[in-house]
Amino acid sequence: MQNMPGEKTALGLDANVGAMLCYLPVCAINLIYSIIVIVTDKTNKTVRFHAFQSLLLIGAYIAVMVGLMVIGAVVSQISSGLGALFGLLPMVLVLGYIGLSVYGCVKGFQNGEFKLPVIGDMAEKWSNQ
Repeated sequence: MQNMPGEKTALGLDANVGAMLCYLPVCAINLIYSIIVIVTDKTNKTVRFHAFQSLLLIGAYIAVMVGLMVIGAVVSQISSGLGALFGLLPMVLVLGYIGLSVYGCVKGFQNGEFKLPVIGDMAEKWSNQ
């Protein structure tokens, strides 16, 4: 899955810059660029892997965040003190997501290979199709 030096994406970017942009959590660049890569780039397996892994990370983040909000709303109806403590969990999730995104940006730019525990295997399988 290692890029060759000088390899370009379908959009003309260096492969390491494309892999980094897949994770960049600024103004939904990661979401938009990952979708563009999946649709347009059929040959560069490394950038496609990072695009799929980034999209799966975003999907997992949204699903867990919605679940926490629903559970938090129920818990706050039962006990306001417990609801306030439960309200801190989304902040921890946001920090974790930002941390993984920054780590992905750095590893993608360095052409480093890293797979997240569950979604990395799924991304690798889908990027090779």
